[in-house]
Amino acid sequence: MLPISVCIIARNEEHNIESCLQPLRAYEWEIIVVDTGSTDRTKEIAARYADKIFDYVWQQDFSAARNFAIECTANDFVLFIDSDEYLMEIDVDAILSLINMHSAAIGLLSRQNHYQMNGTDSVYVDLVERLFSRKYYHYEGIIHEQVVLKEPEKHSYGTYQIPLVLNHSGYVGSDESLREKAQRNIALLEKDLELHPDNPYTYFQIGQAYNMIHDDENACLYYDKGLSYDVDPDAEYVQMMVIGYGYALLHLNRAEEALGLGSVYDAFASSADFLTLMGLIYLRNEQYVKAMLEFVKALSCENAHVVGANSFIPSYNLGLINEMMGEKEMALAYYRKCGEFPMALEKIEELSK
Repeated sequence: MLPISVCIIARNEEHNIESCLQPLRAYEWEIIVVDTGSTDRTKEIAARYADKIFDYVWQQDFSAARNFAIECTANDFVLFIDSDEYLMEIDVDAILSLINMHSAAIGLLSRQNHYQMNGTDSVYVDLVERLFSRKYYHYEGIIHEQVVLKEPEKHSYGTYQIPLVLNHSGYVGSDESLREKAQRNIALLEKDLELHPDNPYTYFQIGQAYNMIHDDENACLYYDKGLSYDVDPDAEYVQMMVIGYGYALLHLNRAEEALGLGSVYDAFASSADFLTLMGLIYLRNEQYVKAMLEFVKALSCENAHVVGANSFIPSYNLGLINEMMGEKEMALAYYRKCGEFPMALEKIEELSK
């Protein structure tokens, strides 16, 4: 057996749990499922794959549930995977080698988050802290819980990336299911805000919850509040907050107000996601030359969190601008650089008639 216990917290996940657990069964590690009160077939399905299933009375606290799962494991090293996440890529031998090299640090895995944008499937890639030794770490925070040192005075905090990629479908679903999840999250986050009223991360997460259900007015309110604090522009959540704020303003047709994000341009100008956003803001304000410049800059960025922010998204918009300017051949050239992006394929067909 691999010296890792995989932990999954689940409740009424009969539509996801098999896709989550089945790929994990191919590897020789302990699988622990903690059920927090399912009334569907979640436990029945999980029993086909999990080594152990434990019942846990839900306490309105995600950290408490995760820490309970940690107590149930046979191994010191734990890997947390959510029930709406599915294994895509993994290199087990490399992970074991990295664990031996960084036994007191936290392993970051890559997660591909799917969501709907303009009627198409969009993907945002982030790194999340999921693999660690229970001797050094546990969870804190009632929601959007974080891995923290149990004894910070004795050990130092560190992270490293592991070769493990998950597909996350939690932001895709019916309007009803997404609204239910958002309302649950907002209630817990507001409770957390009462305990920590000056935490910009909590404001960010409330903004994200409203964003998930396309409540752009409230998303803007909470993003704006979070950004009013002295935040670190290098922090991933701060970058996400700026991007979310900008798109929410555009969705509300407040494009002129969105131009204000130019005041933080230098702090985020290395991000393809931010450059693409600024291009869209300039485009909506009919500042076409500035928009084109931002899209060209975005194409030169090596990495992007939003899949396509440094490739087909700026290329598509450069195509649009050239088309508006009557440069048909140049527009087609940019559309053809978009690969299988559906909106670009439609434009190619339209202009090729």
